[in-house]
Amino acid sequence: MALVSVVRDYIDRMLQDISGMKVLILDPLTVSIVSVVYSQTDLLKKEVFLVETVDNMSKESMSHLKAVYFLRPSSDNIQKLRRQLAAPRFAEYHLFFSNILKIPQIQVLADSDEQEVVKQVQEFYADFCAIDPYHFTLNINANHVYMLPTVADPHSSQIFCDRTVDGIAAVFLALKKRPVIRYQRTSDIAKRIAQETAKLMYEQESGLFDFRRTENSPLLLVIDRRDDPVTPLLNQWTYQAMVHELIGIEDNKVDLRNIGKVPKDQQEVVLSSVQDEFFKANMYENFGDLGMNIKRMVDDFQQIAKSNQNIQTIEDMAKFVNNYPEYRRMHGNVSKHVTLVTEMSRLVDERKLMLVSQTEQDLACNSGQAAALEAVTSLLNNESVSDIDRLRLVLLYALRYEKDSPVHLMQLCNKLSRTAKYKPGLVQFLLKQAGVDKRTGDLYGNRDLLNIARNMARGLKGAENVYTQHQPLLLQTMESIMKGRLRDVDYPLVGNHFQQGRPQDVVIFIVGGTTYEEARTVALHNAANPGTRFFLGGSVVLNSKRFLKDLEEVQKISKSTSV
Repeated sequence: MALVSVVRDYIDRMLQDISGMKVLILDPLTVSIVSVVYSQTDLLKKEVFLVETVDNMSKESMSHLKAVYFLRPSSDNIQKLRRQLAAPRFAEYHLFFSNILKIPQIQVLADSDEQEVVKQVQEFYADFCAIDPYHFTLNINANHVYMLPTVADPHSSQIFCDRTVDGIAAVFLALKKRPVIRYQRTSDIAKRIAQETAKLMYEQESGLFDFRRTENSPLLLVIDRRDDPVTPLLNQWTYQAMVHELIGIEDNKVDLRNIGKVPKDQQEVVLSSVQDEFFKANMYENFGDLGMNIKRMVDDFQQIAKSNQNIQTIEDMAKFVNNYPEYRRMHGNVSKHVTLVTEMSRLVDERKLMLVSQTEQDLACNSGQAAALEAVTSLLNNESVSDIDRLRLVLLYALRYEKDSPVHLMQLCNKLSRTAKYKPGLVQFLLKQAGVDKRTGDLYGNRDLLNIARNMARGLKGAENVYTQHQPLLLQTMESIMKGRLRDVDYPLVGNHFQQGRPQDVVIFIVGGTTYEEARTVALHNAANPGTRFFLGGSVVLNSKRFLKDLEEVQKISKSTSV
């Protein structure tokens, strides 16, 4: 299970070597890191009877418990620990940090432990959220900062870079590898992160990263979200991506409180490929196949429910009682997936998403400006189409045809300006941030002969499903890496390193955030190509709402600084 099992292994080691009743103390970021790979049941099995956050701890003495701290090594956390060690509440303190501790921080902890309650201090490199085996995120709140020039807010920019470098470093320490590092030439933030990561791995902490060299060095490629602004703007039609687009997933949890009458125990549900077999088997399935598979699951459950009603003997009763926990779990699982799919079906109908999505896919995959203009205009005139869907359609049109007809784009923007939620100038602002002149990759497959031929071949074969024909730009990048065709001029190497042969492990980090569509691309590619493992990471996991929120935030800051 790659990244998930690495993080689980760290937490196992933290908890199983400390005997007796324990309290686990986390910070807001390590709460996310633990919760995506470890359930409450797992914690109870390890004799963890209480979980607290380092910010909201009770003052009550609990000298019968041992405290296991798992924190990021931030100066803020070190100060909180210093104060807590001055008046210890627990019998023992076992301190684990998710990244590299600095010598002065260790000194502060040693000086604070006057009562000698600290039994161990260790670094366990799990400074990232392993949401799936090959997909991780850093959950950076101020994600919009990546679009700002450094001079606009140097302090926030430094915080963003530091957190990103820490997260990437932890992934490679967890995998026990030191990579060759490349970055997207057209992105200042990607270059800065790549250079600071190289400095950490090859200079400041070179001893820590001095792992046994393999014949083919691993690769870290740092790229910018703005090189493919299309993928986060599209509606999604595969299970995991669709749930995030329409309802929202945070740390593998889905909040269902706002969707009508949901039983209390189903108001927040977990969607995890580690904890839910049905989800694991269906997370990448399209919406049509998913509906059939859910029907099959409901039918199977009804058969079990019927057999449970037929209790006639003491043996039947004993069997029912023994199987009851499994029956309850199965009931909860069926109910969860039926609720999610029912709500998504309602939203698809209400927002006319099949109609909208067909035009989106055409804008992303097929050329034909006159037809595209007509389709977008027609949807802008349709009262049933929501404001956010109208905005996304115009943005997708602008990205595709920005150089072709400024007049037509102006007409669409004028239509859009009648929508209540539209921030004037947002379409133009996206082009300024991620237009054709800013991008490195061949987003629409129309720059070089090879991509034009590939697109024609795909067009001739026909798409298996009109709603899922789009392939993220990431796939082209991965294919280029596999074939050794990633151009040095577009993706330079940091330092005097060079790539020999095809790397066996590749981490692609997208500054500005990943999408579940891209995570699906990586997982399917890994399943089909066992020779090379790709890992995908980013500052956040985007859906169109979050991507637009970040864009609007930067537009607002840009306006205020220019004024």
